[in-house]
Amino acid sequence: MPPIKPRVALFVTCLVDLHRPSVGFAAIRLLEEAGCQVEVPRAQTCCGQPAYNSGDRATTADLARGILDAFGGYDYVVVPSGSCGGMLREHMPHLFDDDPNLRARADALAARTYELVSFLTDVMQVEGVAGVWTGGDVTYHDSCAGLRELGIKQQPRRLLRAMGVPIVEMAEPEICCGFGGTFCVKYPEISVRMVSDKTRDIASTGAGTVLAGDLGCLLNIAGRLSREGSPVRARHVAEVLAGMTTEVAPIGQPRQKP
Repeated sequence: MPPIKPRVALFVTCLVDLHRPSVGFAAIRLLEEAGCQVEVPRAQTCCGQPAYNSGDRATTADLARGILDAFGGYDYVVVPSGSCGGMLREHMPHLFDDDPNLRARADALAARTYELVSFLTDVMQVEGVAGVWTGGDVTYHDSCAGLRELGIKQQPRRLLRAMGVPIVEMAEPEICCGFGGTFCVKYPEISVRMVSDKTRDIASTGAGTVLAGDLGCLLNIAGRLSREGSPVRARHVAEVLAGMTTEVAPIGQPRQKP
């Protein structure tokens, strides 16, 4: 009798849905290759992070109730984003500190929620993927939430090195890129200074591609690279691991005609 595949719900995220659906398809490909049964709940919406960071707890709690309903009953919830994953794991349960029933449901969901690459390596024990990389040296940006809330650091690097991807580290890969969700809207001058520092650090590596596991960071970095006229490309790590780099253009760049 074949082993039972874990039933995984993919939390797509707003940015992936609106700006980079290929990240979602890459996540599905990686999860299925790892032996998972993947579903994408149609009722899912935002994780609530923008409202939460703006102090609107009522809206955040309403969104969280919808998440609890949409993602109940799955073995795992997997998110191709450290920031959204951190919201579901670390912050959502505290929205219901005054409601024991909802708090218990939120705690149970949080315990089953993982960022994509962390899930592949730490839960499914994936040691290698089918992707092929021929794009030269890369450097890796550690997103704030993924690193500090979820402990994601070596997991993507291990899978990339197993593919033979040459990684050249930045001097400060753990420093914030300046996106910070609504931070870049509230404090644009500070945000621009931070992302400019980041792009200088990227350029100093000599790598032709910067990777990360959070699309918000990548959109911010890719936008700054473009405005500076840099040839450095930006890609989500899931697209590289899934071998989709020939299917989709780098972030912020138009798809080349065949």
